[in-house]
Amino acid sequence: MARGALAISAVFGAAKPATFVGVAVLSVVLGLLTTALLALLIRAPGLSALTPGDWAAVRFTLLQATLSAFFSVALAVPLARALVRRRFPGRGLALTLLGAPFLLPVLVAVLGLLAVWGRAGLANNGLAARGLPRVEPYGLGGIVMAHVFFNLPLATRLLLQGWARVPAAHLRLALQLDFGPAATFRWIERPVLAAVLPGAFLLVFLLAMSSFAVVLTLGGGPSATTIELAIYEALRFDFDLGRAVQLALLQIGLGLGIALLLLSGGVAQPVGGVPAAVSQWPGDRAGLRLLDGAVLTVAALFLAAPLVLVVQRGVAGLAAGLPPGLWSALFTSLWIALAAAALTALGGLGLAQWIVRLGPRAARMAESVGLLLLAASPFVLGTGLFVALSRVADPFALALPLTAVLNALLALPFTLRLLVPPLDEVERRFGPLADSLSMRGVDRFRRVTLPVLARPLGFAMGLTAALSAGDLGSIALFAPPGVETLPLYMYRLMGAYRLDAAEGAALVLLCLALALFAVFDRVGSRVSRA
Repeated sequence: MARGALAISAVFGAAKPATFVGVAVLSVVLGLLTTALLALLIRAPGLSALTPGDWAAVRFTLLQATLSAFFSVALAVPLARALVRRRFPGRGLALTLLGAPFLLPVLVAVLGLLAVWGRAGLANNGLAARGLPRVEPYGLGGIVMAHVFFNLPLATRLLLQGWARVPAAHLRLALQLDFGPAATFRWIERPVLAAVLPGAFLLVFLLAMSSFAVVLTLGGGPSATTIELAIYEALRFDFDLGRAVQLALLQIGLGLGIALLLLSGGVAQPVGGVPAAVSQWPGDRAGLRLLDGAVLTVAALFLAAPLVLVVQRGVAGLAAGLPPGLWSALFTSLWIALAAAALTALGGLGLAQWIVRLGPRAARMAESVGLLLLAASPFVLGTGLFVALSRVADPFALALPLTAVLNALLALPFTLRLLVPPLDEVERRFGPLADSLSMRGVDRFRRVTLPVLARPLGFAMGLTAALSAGDLGSIALFAPPGVETLPLYMYRLMGAYRLDAAEGAALVLLCLALALFAVFDRVGSRVSRA
């Protein structure tokens, strides 16, 4: 008992306000996770009641996530190698394009991919004109293609960050020893791939496993149903709460297993800078230069063509007239995005300041909290909260606030990764001086912390707002009749085969997401320079 009191005193006795704020934020996050999990456990009738269709959904979830992770990582290797080895006009634009999928609303990307690879898409028409078979955009192939579109840039950035850690002295020594391609791969590249590829594969697997909107739009029927889509169908169409609970527990178990693997092996940060091109790469040959050029060209077309067609067709769709209900859905999405950004900023700041005060364990703590939220899956977390609230209130009446909270939780891992490193640095460099000057509270935050954190905080809020504006998963679960966000509005237009109107709404949603990110990012940059 006495030891417990001493431990509590050691943690909180000399604690600063940031500690209490951080503990409060973490308590809220863990409280939401615990509430959702307990609600699922209490209502679970037993996993033995799962149907053969449910187990088919489990198998398909693992299959599509495995294929998505494999192709994303496999294709990222030549792309990252080309980007790190070559200097070329437009390299900065290419690196910027790698960040676009972080901001791109899922349904906008799906419409863009369908414009290229749909049954009447640009690429499929080109294949048919040459007598080649068309690519099937729905089912397993379409889901994997969409996940590669989103996760290829992520895997590429992880690999680029791995290559950035190769000492320049190693490259100079390899050049002096006139390494060929085989020796360069063995001594320079293989250690990087061995260190980064497993974590990148598991991270993409986790993201693909918890994907909802892609499977909802491209699934193509019962044979292409994932666990989260089965949960959605059980709640919204079959009204089978017990089945939804069982599937949600399975999803959480799978997600936590992958998260534990990631934590045990470590994973590079998916948000951050990328290295400059190397002036001369060991073992460089004319054939490698041609191969790198081909890889860069194909990757640029794969990532840019859907965006170009979304803009082109969206302009045509808007020129035909604004569909009714667009402005109402736009303002609903804007309200949710701003609320989620504010919640993420407050929660992320409080939690990051407390994590940094933990000392050397800060980075590991941030990584653990982030992966815990990713593993829980916002959709499954929403299912648990839906079950919990259904006992005491009408969850549909709380659709918009719940959607904002879930979106804020979804963005919290990225926010912590952005805030913890610079906050840790500013505390190490200026914290002792601020303590000696008795700077506390708002004054310390304004003079010491904000100038350093303003830019990453603006980036984090912009990322949160953009992701929230384009989110379909949470609102699809909670939305009552008559309440629509832009993604849900687009999905219903697509379901009614009103593709022209959906493409016009897609352009509006794309502009909203990019504008929200640009405004927050610009404000953060200006505050940091003030």
